[in-house]
Amino acid sequence: MNFSELRFWIYLTVALAVVALIRPLVLHASGHRNEAASIYDRTAILGIGLFLLGCVSPTTLGIFLFVCAITYLGLALFLRRAGAHRYLFLVILVPLQLLPLLYYKYGDFFANGILRQDIPGLSGLIIPVGLSFYTFQVVGFVIDTVIHKHPLPTFLDFMNFAGFFPQIVAGPIERRESLLPQMQAFRFRWDAAAIDSGAPWIVLGLFFKVCLADNLAVHFDPRSADNPFSIWLNNLIFGFRIYYDFAGYSFVALGIARCFGINLTLNFASPYVSTNSQEFWRRWHITLSTWFRDYVYLPLGGSRTKLWGLTILLVFIVSGIWHGAGWNFIMWGALWGLMLLGFHAFKRLRLPAMAGWALTMLGAFFAWLCFYETRTPVLLTKIATLLTPASYTAENLHAAARMLEPGNAFVLGVFLLLACLTLAVEWWSLRRFDEPYAIFMRPAVLCILVVLTVLLAPSEKNDFIYFAF
Repeated sequence: MNFSELRFWIYLTVALAVVALIRPLVLHASGHRNEAASIYDRTAILGIGLFLLGCVSPTTLGIFLFVCAITYLGLALFLRRAGAHRYLFLVILVPLQLLPLLYYKYGDFFANGILRQDIPGLSGLIIPVGLSFYTFQVVGFVIDTVIHKHPLPTFLDFMNFAGFFPQIVAGPIERRESLLPQMQAFRFRWDAAAIDSGAPWIVLGLFFKVCLADNLAVHFDPRSADNPFSIWLNNLIFGFRIYYDFAGYSFVALGIARCFGINLTLNFASPYVSTNSQEFWRRWHITLSTWFRDYVYLPLGGSRTKLWGLTILLVFIVSGIWHGAGWNFIMWGALWGLMLLGFHAFKRLRLPAMAGWALTMLGAFFAWLCFYETRTPVLLTKIATLLTPASYTAENLHAAARMLEPGNAFVLGVFLLLACLTLAVEWWSLRRFDEPYAIFMRPAVLCILVVLTVLLAPSEKNDFIYFAF
């Protein structure tokens, strides 16, 4: 379900047309119109989600249905028989929910990479789209239901909670108390105010993805391992690209949901204006950060324990593992954990905002190297290059410049400038309105974004980066 592809919008339009044509017939045949409308609308929105997920691949749909079936049947069994043994039940059910994720995402790395078993069936597995996201969402659903003793919803409402199509494949990772009541009350309505609220987010998201992320992706070339200037340039390109790509998806998902009358969580809040590492993680992938805080960090004791620093480091290493099976992701998580510990150790220094921002961005863009470079020996070589002062020579600077053809260098410079101007607008929105994207919501600015998106859309399309996670 790539929002930047015309195919998605055609499929969605056709599905909505079919639902709209059948709806009057169903309501006319029913003697209880309000009840029939409720059941039909909730069933139809689920059908649209399953249809779109099936268009991605039958395997993707099948694994999603398997995880949902395990979750709902296991939860139903627990609520009938577990009684006081609810914590033991979680120890049994949660690993079952995680089985597909462990198999597809970590089986090859653990069995073949760590244990050296050389099992051919585990190599080259394609991770079903959205597996990490909806698995964490239903795991959170189970924990909240068991711990807080919530009632079991109907299977239809649970499936809509787990499979609401705008956010199923790349988040935001929603909570039971936020999304489930909205899905239980869902109705198809033509609400002009809801559309007016959602459409600007769709425009902004497509601008981020198509105009910025996809154009920057064309110039990403991580081959150099001995030239620090080339490595930093690719860190910069990748850092901008992954933000505009992932935030772009999240905004389109938010906008589509609002058009349907559903409010999703804002998953990004201008992270690249952060002045410290703690603030960065309050603004980047917000729903994943809060998921780890509530379901991992706090249960381990949070800041109440003497080992809170070790807990932070552990949580970020687990977060790195969530993003991918590889030593590079473990290093990425550990690096961010160390940066968080460094912030807590020196936060009394009260650095000027600009200095804090510069240090935070230096750490963030350095860490992106561990995110995109999956070859461990090459990654270690690149890190050594960046940390070697003697490698920053005029000769290497000239060599890095020569790697870019003049035309490509100019185009890349234009899009990097546009990316920086976009961040400047985000900064001004926060400073002026205390909202990260307020200026982008203005009609005149939205018109400019539409024109830029149409004129500058590259011919080469790219899937959303987080589809692979």
